[in-house]
Amino acid sequence: MSTLDFTLPNAQGELISLSDYRGKKVVLYFYPKDSTPGCTTEACDFRDATEAFAAKNTVILGVSADSQKRHQNFISKYELPFELLSDVDHSVCEQYGVWQLKKNYGKEYYGIVRSTFLINESGELIQEWRSVKVKDHVAEALSFLDQLN
Repeated sequence: MSTLDFTLPNAQGELISLSDYRGKKVVLYFYPKDSTPGCTTEACDFRDATEAFAAKNTVILGVSADSQKRHQNFISKYELPFELLSDVDHSVCEQYGVWQLKKNYGKEYYGIVRSTFLINESGELIQEWRSVKVKDHVAEALSFLDQLN
């Protein structure tokens, strides 16, 4: 088992493993919280590009510390066609180094730093984007995939 591999529940409570997607590339994106402005924009950008990613043999998986119920509501409200995984104990976030001390309005707290990882068909990490800015990020990920081919 690669150090990248993990298993988390999706919005329906089914266990999803990264290794389930061997043979496809995976865009694994970590985001702070369902239904917040930046996270909604990012999820909708990925939604709108799902077919473009699929044409490149790539699936999208989103991960946050939100509950399965919050994920269900988020998926339903924005018609998201990809899995959102619940990492409520943030063990996978820690594994990928995205659970970090953050500062907002002078308060310090731990949370997810928006980050995206591209994993190849063999399960190896081939690209990472850390401290992602939402604007143009999905286009940047698609462009990177184009350069691989």
